[in-house]
Amino acid sequence: MNQNSKIYVAGHRGLVGSAIVHRLQEQGFTNIITRTSQELDLRRQEDVERFFETERPEYVFDAAAKVGGIYANNTYRADFLYENLAIQNNVIYSAYRFGAKKLLFLGSSCIYPKLAAQPLHEDALLTGPLEPTNEPYAIAKIAGIKLCEALRDQYQFQAISCMPTNLYGPNDNFNLQTSHVLPALIRKFVEAKESGAKEVIAWGTGSPLREFLHSYDAADAMIFLMQNYDGREFLNIGTGEDLSIKALTELIAEIVGFQGTITWDTSKPDGTPRKLMSVNKLHALGWRHKISLREGITSVVEWFHQNRHRY
Repeated sequence: MNQNSKIYVAGHRGLVGSAIVHRLQEQGFTNIITRTSQELDLRRQEDVERFFETERPEYVFDAAAKVGGIYANNTYRADFLYENLAIQNNVIYSAYRFGAKKLLFLGSSCIYPKLAAQPLHEDALLTGPLEPTNEPYAIAKIAGIKLCEALRDQYQFQAISCMPTNLYGPNDNFNLQTSHVLPALIRKFVEAKESGAKEVIAWGTGSPLREFLHSYDAADAMIFLMQNYDGREFLNIGTGEDLSIKALTELIAEIVGFQGTITWDTSKPDGTPRKLMSVNKLHALGWRHKISLREGITSVVEWFHQNRHRY
């Protein structure tokens, strides 16, 4: 992949896709193609095939997906399964059919069994039951990994997969009904501080342990893998460090400057007890994250303040 290579980033307006475009541009890549969902509905096979036949991208970053937190995954189960299968099948297979040199498929750490040994190693895939609340999304992502593997095996197509941990950053989803925990907490605390509220209600018990990676670090890792990795096995992307949701909540409250009380609504589900990625294989290739959690959250709080009109 050189700086004039034709690169298609699917999902370029999302958390990860926008970070990939940002980092590619910073690194001097000049031939990046994108389409909004209004311009190209990735769920429609005929439209996706026409796009690939016309544009013929050389390298494809598949960061397009329907995503959300526990509530959204558990409530819109059919949508999460159907739409993600449709999107990834169309993008991955069209990249193969129309001559792309290489594709990187973006999965999710939720593919691992709910009670898999921690930290999560790549070979834990399909060794036990999934977390029920996001099982449809996880099954779709597992199918995407397997499609990449099958295209490699049958047609020698250079398709690689990566599984990022929980991501956060600019262009995240801050909708309180459908967002992940970190952006939801940022919005809750910012709005509580602005309104003078004395209490913020957080979901669950605060006990689950989670790992968080800034989207710019994730994008750097994906560009690194596109240029330096061609293995059949998918790779984890993360920090190798975790903290409790309670500690995360307190950190965000501190950064925002919220002085009130945090109350835990234990009627809401916690989800998986712990989720920490083993990143030994990624480290062995020579890549490590650079943005600390405090530094990253501080920058995202600033970004949210500057982009409040979007939410």
